[in-house]
Amino acid sequence: MLLSSSTTKNPAEPAIRVEGLSKRFGSLVAVDDLSLTVAPGESFALVGPDGAGKTTTIRLLCGIMDPDGGRAEVLGFDTVKEAEPLKEQIGYMPQRFGLYDDLTVAENISFYADIYRVPRSERQARVPELLAFSNLAPFQDRLATNLSGGMRQKLGLVCALIHTPRLLILDEPTFGVDPVSRREFWQILYELQRTGMTIFLSTAYMDEAERAHRVGLMHRGRLLVADTPGAIKATFAGELLEVRADDLHTTRKILTPLPQVRQVLAMGDRLMVTVASRAEALALLRAALEAAGLTGISIVPAEPALEEMFVQIVRREEE
Repeated sequence: MLLSSSTTKNPAEPAIRVEGLSKRFGSLVAVDDLSLTVAPGESFALVGPDGAGKTTTIRLLCGIMDPDGGRAEVLGFDTVKEAEPLKEQIGYMPQRFGLYDDLTVAENISFYADIYRVPRSERQARVPELLAFSNLAPFQDRLATNLSGGMRQKLGLVCALIHTPRLLILDEPTFGVDPVSRREFWQILYELQRTGMTIFLSTAYMDEAERAHRVGLMHRGRLLVADTPGAIKATFAGELLEVRADDLHTTRKILTPLPQVRQVLAMGDRLMVTVASRAEALALLRAALEAAGLTGISIVPAEPALEEMFVQIVRREEE
């Protein structure tokens, strides 16, 4: 069992407290008046498209860069005034974790243990525990350059955990990783959650975000909403239909201008169509598609996921 130490200076205080945080790069506002709290032991997923400000937010929380406005406290440490002691208490895994390809799995772990000044006595128990926990024990003599993408991510996570951090911060940890490795990586995160560790992560995958206790939807530097996945989906305006047809491109062109349709979102081999009332719209949509000569038509009720919610919230904000 992996154990984490107490989460903050004062366990009653939030693990992360952000008030009016902002960061600019010239005329670009990367983070715009962001405020949020993350409770000890909570997993919080920050989601949004590329350029939303997720990575900048994480760097501000880690004390890697200073904000232009507002303030943040992480584990009770001010991220500007106490950046150095804070870095000793967190495990940070950026998008491209700095593994050394000419070192083996075990040598990379040992290297990071040296950086974090982990005593030799602690390593004797800690390293085998982490290798078993991540299923990397059979590969500890393999060079990092010969690891798959998923195994590299797990090794990066092990290196970020070697000093038993009180908070784990991950920046798109499964980006570009195959679905099986993504699932395995999340199984490791679930185990960490069970130890009471606080986890703050960014992701571009909405299905991953739904696995967190709470989700923050970020767009153009602004945090649009932060709540549980269930609470966010409960605010969905309208009802949802899943539409399939042999020609989705034409299907979308036909459905989008219909007065009953509020939103059409392409999702792989299907369209997620938002309407005011499924009972009133279903027959009308089917009639419009059949009149156009489309085949393979299937229209069934569906429940909104975070993807539909994010699009709806962004459009509402822009309007």
